[in-house]
Amino acid sequence: MATINPYGKEIISVSTEFEGRSLTLEVNRVGFRSTGSVLVRYGDTVVLGTAQVGSRPVVLDYFPLSIDYEEKFYAAGKISGSRFIKREGRPSDEAVLIGRLIDRPIRPLFPKGYRQEVQVVSSVLSMDPAFRPDMVAMIAASAALMLTGTPFDGPVAGLRIGRVNGEFKAFLSAEERDASDLDLVVAGIESGITMVEAGANEVPEEVIADALAWAFDHYQPAIALQRELAEKLQPAAQTYELVLPNAEIQEAVDGWVEGKFGEALRKPYPERNEMINQIRWAFHEEMAEKVGEDYPALRDEYDEAFTSAVHKDVRKGIVEDHIRPDGRAFDEIRPLSSEVGILPRTHGSALFTRGVTQALNIVTLAPLSYAQMVDTMEVNDGERRYMHHYNAPGYTVGEVRRLGSPGRREIGHGYLAERAIIPVLPTAEEFPYAMRSVTEIMSQNGSTSMAATCSSCLALMDAGVPIKRPVSGIAMGLIMEGETPHILSDIADAEDFAGDMDFKSAGTEKGITALQMDMKVHGLPVAILREALMTAQRGRAFILDHMLTTMAAPRVSLSPYAPRIEKIKINPDKIGAVIGKGGEVINKITAETGAEIDIKEDGLITVASPDGVSIEKALNWIKSLTEEPEVGRIYEGTVVSIKDFGAFVNILPGIDGMVHISQLSDKRVERVEDVLHEGKVVKVKLTGIDERGRLSLSLKEAQAV
Repeated sequence: MATINPYGKEIISVSTEFEGRSLTLEVNRVGFRSTGSVLVRYGDTVVLGTAQVGSRPVVLDYFPLSIDYEEKFYAAGKISGSRFIKREGRPSDEAVLIGRLIDRPIRPLFPKGYRQEVQVVSSVLSMDPAFRPDMVAMIAASAALMLTGTPFDGPVAGLRIGRVNGEFKAFLSAEERDASDLDLVVAGIESGITMVEAGANEVPEEVIADALAWAFDHYQPAIALQRELAEKLQPAAQTYELVLPNAEIQEAVDGWVEGKFGEALRKPYPERNEMINQIRWAFHEEMAEKVGEDYPALRDEYDEAFTSAVHKDVRKGIVEDHIRPDGRAFDEIRPLSSEVGILPRTHGSALFTRGVTQALNIVTLAPLSYAQMVDTMEVNDGERRYMHHYNAPGYTVGEVRRLGSPGRREIGHGYLAERAIIPVLPTAEEFPYAMRSVTEIMSQNGSTSMAATCSSCLALMDAGVPIKRPVSGIAMGLIMEGETPHILSDIADAEDFAGDMDFKSAGTEKGITALQMDMKVHGLPVAILREALMTAQRGRAFILDHMLTTMAAPRVSLSPYAPRIEKIKINPDKIGAVIGKGGEVINKITAETGAEIDIKEDGLITVASPDGVSIEKALNWIKSLTEEPEVGRIYEGTVVSIKDFGAFVNILPGIDGMVHISQLSDKRVERVEDVLHEGKVVKVKLTGIDERGRLSLSLKEAQAV
């Protein structure tokens, strides 16, 4: 039976081959009342992309675009949530991050001054377990926007790729993701790349550049398919007005600042910022006097025009004079300083300062049981053993701002710094701790996420975490003048706001561990990105050299305030013996020793306590419960039963062996009861284990030792 369409529209679909599967875009089956609605199918993954456009512009000084990614647990055949609430609620951090991933390549493709409300939602309705659905969701969002008639300069497509056995591949399976040394998302338009995000296992820059080129070529079919759909439907172009700075006001402002900017402002931060603030206040005073009583209503427009003049001055200085706002050369890094161990009661701490940007990082160690459980549509019962959290209150930029829960920016910056560090962390077997790293930004002026990365690396080393190699990070910028790129190392706020790219690179001396690029221009060729990668490598190396002068290697011992943790590996079949019926045994061990015990499915047990005596007592208890019998060893056991031919002795929990009557003594024994009785504690030697696992014990051989 055909789907009813109350508007009488024909269901239209287009398809193409895309990375080994059919990609289909379909309209007019669902979402009748949305401005744009597309059902995207790829394998068994189905994503609904909707775009709703407000009927009239809103009075705001920014573009009110919201892009959300919705996880639907039913898509993966899961019922999840807390014990009492079994429905989707607040988006997970993973969903927030994917929403940002979709937002970043789309937002710059709207014209400046566009003020219509636009809401884009990508909802995963069915999820093929063979691959992640995020890039299908990005295509759905872009395709929906293409049907709205808004001035969206798309379409956009993206690919998440890895490298398995030296070969690039998209839509990796879970097994392939585990084997890959690269997790790279590349998105953009037909003419160039607009967004990059990556985590990598110390992958060289040359490989990253080749991956960018591969992804750019391979996402093109998804671009072409969206264009085909839009051409079939021919959506009506929206009529709109751009809210742009008043040309007369801008001309007046440009005239007023003539001679006050340029060389006069080429000062280091924060002196430059203070000078601009002084000029801004003088400007407003003079304009208020000149314009008169109408000025309060026009003040925001004049202020925006003043800011635009500052940005133009930044770009002019770089393009024409080849000098940056603070007087630095293009590849020059701001002054650096760093300290460790500045907070006496924390397990590890570090303060990293680069120019006016400053990050304080605190590391806390805990038993593995404190690892964060991850339950999303894609991941069930996963764990985060390392957690990086990022905070940047209003005072860090000199503003009065309400404190609240972390927003998208805080979650995104924390995640980027977390990805940068994860590849160098020791395994749980090597270092059986959960680790929480918290970055408290103290001051902001460019690239706080990379300052968070540097400070967290130093704090981890201060805490005694045996990382493989230190990690540093740098933020790069770009000013495009026609076809000529001007690449800037270690950008500050002024260059970020006035520039065309924000590019963050983190890694070790061996290669990249995390990467993030956002382009404000409509796509960049791979050649420019390759050059930026190589320039960033040199900057990272400079910052890393500085960090090593502060701390060359992790401390050999932990803080006296950190918990002591010991580990033991047991046969997984013995886990039940440690836990006991209803947790009876493990609860008893915990209660009587005071130690915390965590048991993994593979038999790895960690025991944690500030008291070494408690750990030793708990470990001995566990060993007694899980020990495997060893031939030739003497055990102290208890007689559990008497037979005519011998006696059975319990030597380990749940393990009995038999002492044959001939092994009771050097002399002839007529009756077993003449030597042993039930409950008697004796020393016996394990002399053998037969093919059926039966233990042979000897009393006389134990006595002879």
